[in-house]
Amino acid sequence: MARRSTPLRAPAELRADARRNRALVLRAARSAFEEAGLAVPLGEIARRAGVGTGTVYRHFPSKEALFRATVADRVRLFTDTARELAGVDDAGPVFFRYVAAVVRLSVRNKGLCDALEGTFQPSAGVEEDFRAALAVLLQRAQQAGAVRADVTVDDVRALLVGCLSMEQRRGPQVAPGRMTALACDSLRPGRRVTKLPPNPAPARNETECAACGGPVTPARTGRPARYCGAACRQRAHRSRARARAGSEVVLEAEV
Repeated sequence: MARRSTPLRAPAELRADARRNRALVLRAARSAFEEAGLAVPLGEIARRAGVGTGTVYRHFPSKEALFRATVADRVRLFTDTARELAGVDDAGPVFFRYVAAVVRLSVRNKGLCDALEGTFQPSAGVEEDFRAALAVLLQRAQQAGAVRADVTVDDVRALLVGCLSMEQRRGPQVAPGRMTALACDSLRPGRRVTKLPPNPAPARNETECAACGGPVTPARTGRPARYCGAACRQRAHRSRARARAGSEVVLEAEV
């Protein structure tokens, strides 16, 4: 019985498979690098992509080359987005939303932060293309009167870096995006103020007595306990009563 020969695949199909595998590797590497940085092994990236390690090496000779490609891929996405937004209406709001989005999407990605800061060049021409696309958005926002005329694209690049640093270092009491909104206000002409994202309400310290500062046993049900016992609760009640009585005397004297 003659063996069935495996049909040869056309070169175009091979090229399509190669493009698909490269895209799978880039997608898997992007998420892996964002989670673990350069410490992630290539074998883990190959597993996430559903390909063999050899396939990864055929497209990228080293882990550093793959890391560089993932950063370049994301910066190109920023560039393409800026180019798509260059012709839309409302140039001012679009510019500020774009800046905020770049910061939000880059703040947890070390490679992207380095690329925007200029300490890491993803590949030749990628940074220049991003700068040119950003300059177009800035110019249109300035023509619309939404951005000060004396602001340059280098100013905006520096502001992006500053926003990344501030968002990375903000404490839990500061809402995400608040520092970026504050910084972007420096680009606006006149006295207009951006509506800031609200900060989370400060958590009340339920481990110390509001009267004496001693430890408070957490309540199992109902409202959290504020006092360590009945004596402190009565002391706080008397203090509030004296304060109310004093304010009533003051009001009567003024009348």
